Amino acid sequence: MKASDADILIIPGYTNSGPGHWQTRWEAKLSTARRVEQAEWTKPVREDWIARIAEEVNASTRPVVLVAHSLGVPSVIHAIPHFRKPVAGAFLVAPPDVANPEIRPKHLMTFGPYPREPLPFPSITVASRNDPFGSYDHADDIASSWGSFLVDAGESGHINTDSGHGPWPDGTMVFAQFLSRLTA
Repeated sequence: MKASDADILIIPGYTNSGPGHWQTRWEAKLSTARRVEQAEWTKPVREDWIARIAEEVNASTRPVVLVAHSLGVPSVIHAIPHFRKPVAGAFLVAPPDVANPEIRPKHLMTFGPYPREPLPFPSITVASRNDPFGSYDHADDIASSWGSFLVDAGESGHINTDSGHGPWPDGTMVFAQFLSRLTA
């Protein structure tokens, strides 16, 4: 599949992805990409985030490819039962451990726990070995339960602008390869 064959939904996490973030850059470069906007980025409500993602998936006219970062990951996973249109694949980056009572702000725990059923579409989960919001072992565990291919990003922090991942060329290459293997 080529990017032009899909509706690429960019799903940021808590506080949104700023202008230098790799998600924002990908959205600007990919003609069929659009951000799933949330009404409240700083006080996320799980049900509202899930509903917005499902709304965007169900409004799509082409096969959907989801590109989620951080809190966008559990939001996507919880939204799956509400999808009425097929999803071709999901690229899931830096999944936070939303069941960890140490997570801050604490209300992010309302996005946990993760459903553990196998995903109904191909997926890749990219995780860092020193992500302050979720351990690599946690990412490995949930990716395994979903049947998602886990990509070890090494010591890459939260794979965001703060950890030096504005352009994120390695991620671009992994995403392009993943996209090329998807079918409508």
